[in-house]
Amino acid sequence: MYLTREEEFILNGEKGEVYEKVFRLLVRLGDIYGADKMIPVGSVQVAGVSYKSIGDPGRDFLEDFAEKGAKVKVLTFLNPAGMDMENWKELGFPKDFAENQIRIMNAFKKMGIVVTATCTPYLAGNLPRFGEHIAWSESSAVSFSNSVIGARTNREGGPSALAAALCGVTPNYGLHLDENRKPNIVINVGVELKCNSDFGALGYHVGKLVKNKIPYFKGIKDANTDNLKALGAAMAASGAVALYHAENLTPEAKIMETKGLENVDVTSKEIKETYEKLNTGKDADIVILGCPHASLREIATVAEKLRGKKLSKPLWICTSKAMKETATIMGYTDIIEKAGGKIVCDTCMVVSPIEKMGYKTTGVNSGKAANYLPGFCKQKVVFNNIDELIKGVL
Repeated sequence: MYLTREEEFILNGEKGEVYEKVFRLLVRLGDIYGADKMIPVGSVQVAGVSYKSIGDPGRDFLEDFAEKGAKVKVLTFLNPAGMDMENWKELGFPKDFAENQIRIMNAFKKMGIVVTATCTPYLAGNLPRFGEHIAWSESSAVSFSNSVIGARTNREGGPSALAAALCGVTPNYGLHLDENRKPNIVINVGVELKCNSDFGALGYHVGKLVKNKIPYFKGIKDANTDNLKALGAAMAASGAVALYHAENLTPEAKIMETKGLENVDVTSKEIKETYEKLNTGKDADIVILGCPHASLREIATVAEKLRGKKLSKPLWICTSKAMKETATIMGYTDIIEKAGGKIVCDTCMVVSPIEKMGYKTTGVNSGKAANYLPGFCKQKVVFNNIDELIKGVL
């Protein structure tokens, strides 16, 4: 792999121990995947943020880097943390967990990373342009940026994303290259998708089916960005889909050739079976929406459904601080809180320790969350659309 003189200096340790270590990681990745060179990235999103995920070893690793003066070179955001960083006491997060999570966030901040912890950075101030090379690591954010925006990123791990942030470059391989962004299977959708949970069910089914292939969807009549977010998130969770194309909906679809590709039909039968499979519980202890993090439109929708009503069980809407701030200005936060709900920032049900907070059955409208909650949080799942979930907690 070709390296510039400056890159060779970094590899030789002339920029310090931390930079040598992380750049060596990038070089090894490039060698493994046949990259010809490093390319600059416009932004980074780093995973491995929740104390639940990385524990003491991850915390110590990050604090060591921060103490040694590591600083990022490009705009860098974080994946969700394990708790709401401001309101963790009110929400009942364990104190020992909170103390460790705060240490992790302080280490990231010391490195110059924006401690906005969200899986939808494109809604919170980190919006890449079409064709821009980035290095993002959260699976749904990778899917959305590649597919809906048309930016270019591989599915980075937490360490490789941090390395890209510190060095400002990433190896030129995989989805950064035109030839690797072509679809290799066509999904013919023969069912009307009415809500985010329908898109999540489709995504869950297709992800299981195609694994890490690039699907091309035909037959989806209409979809907003929230629908596409839900579709991509579920495919990335049940499979390893980092890029998809949807006819007349995503920017690169019109330049892609689909002749000769394998075709798979999805009907109402498969969607119904997916709902049945993902429903492992009957009566939710808590309903948690916002996986991936809720947009302002999603928060407004929930607020309208809760206006003047009282919840009998907890309801959380997970989102970024940026979305909550706007929701508060618009009066949505007040409506939701008067009903007994909470807008929760910085975290989500998958990476927070909800199993230690007394919850055993969680209601979600997210195919991604329904996939992960049984394993990550020991939860039974009620998977349904927002209307039915809210009915269950009124």
